[in-house]
Amino acid sequence: MTLRTLDSLGSLEGKRVIVRCDLNVPLRDGVITDDGRVRASLPTLNALINAGARVIVCSHLGRPDGAPDPQYSLEPVAQRLSELLGKPVAFARDTVGESAHDAVTSLEDGGVVVIENLRFNAGETAKDDATRQAFAAQLAELGDVLVSDGFGVVHRKQASVYDLAELLPSAAGLLIAAELDVLDRLTEKPERPYAVVLGGSKVSDKLGVISHLLPRVDRILVGGGMLFTFLKAQGHAVASSLLEEDQLDTVRGYLAEAEKRGVEIVLPTDVVVAASFSADAAHEIAAADAIEETAFGASGIGLDIGPETAARFAEVIRTSKTVFWNGPMGVFEFPAFAAGTKTVAQALTEVDGLSVVGGGDSAAAVRQLGFSDDQFGHISTGGGASLEFLEGKKLPGLEVLGWA
Repeated sequence: MTLRTLDSLGSLEGKRVIVRCDLNVPLRDGVITDDGRVRASLPTLNALINAGARVIVCSHLGRPDGAPDPQYSLEPVAQRLSELLGKPVAFARDTVGESAHDAVTSLEDGGVVVIENLRFNAGETAKDDATRQAFAAQLAELGDVLVSDGFGVVHRKQASVYDLAELLPSAAGLLIAAELDVLDRLTEKPERPYAVVLGGSKVSDKLGVISHLLPRVDRILVGGGMLFTFLKAQGHAVASSLLEEDQLDTVRGYLAEAEKRGVEIVLPTDVVVAASFSADAAHEIAAADAIEETAFGASGIGLDIGPETAARFAEVIRTSKTVFWNGPMGVFEFPAFAAGTKTVAQALTEVDGLSVVGGGDSAAAVRQLGFSDDQFGHISTGGGASLEFLEGKKLPGLEVLGWA
């Protein structure tokens, strides 16, 4: 089966189109600090507006635990969406109640309304099928068709993602179609050399990706907190750095498998070690096999890859034709420990081929560090969904749209 796209829905003029977006943006004191996901939704929304549809935007934001919580309201998102679309966007103060129904009834062709956070209703994320389906049935009363465009949630079997798509004629939006095109290029006959850059805190978060991609890639570069489990697996002391003891044997297995397949796993040769986990902590550079030999001894904490490693990673990235990156190289939120992540990001902008930033913290990092989206081949809107796709897993939010 193939993915159902907007064309499969026929004419949408005058129809009520529910669009499941992923507008789960970071907020600070009610202000959006990164509107990347809002901007990513614009191509689909503009296509529907231009088609004369009556557009009902829904999304989750944060984890409000199934009840209304003002700090997770989508109202700031509706305001930002209005600015980006250049037209009024109505806001309903509930999901399936009187405010939502009144707002939808008032829509004209080409009009847009954002309904309140889906997760204010416990049915959205319920594990019980009947509870989830009941909420989906209430959502279905608002629209005639569903356009699923929240790639960041397609790995979740949730009411607005899965059950609603079974109740209404449904298709993928332009964002999901674009994400799948890129991910398909990463897994099916990628242009070589092919490098994967993995960071973030935990090896356990990336085990499936490493396993699935080992037969497909030429090099895997390991940074972030997960690097210390790799170093420990090789017999090196890592002081008080982040470590997953229970993954050491698994990592040793991957190292052996990579060697057998001729895949180069590029590990750091130097690390920035700090006295404590804080923005202004004293720090120094140590060889990766001598982390405990800094002034901080066994209490030192590795918070970034070192400059020698960053330069090596950048060289590998720049000389590759396909690069997928997921996970920062260090604690990029602290300027003193952001250099490794910034060097990797800069190298990705210089790839003569396909460069993909795999969503989540990586996407947040490149924007915080001053890069723009158009400097990369693609910035994914779904960190977890991207990883699960690359692990070879079936994603319920895609399967229900015909993807197989």
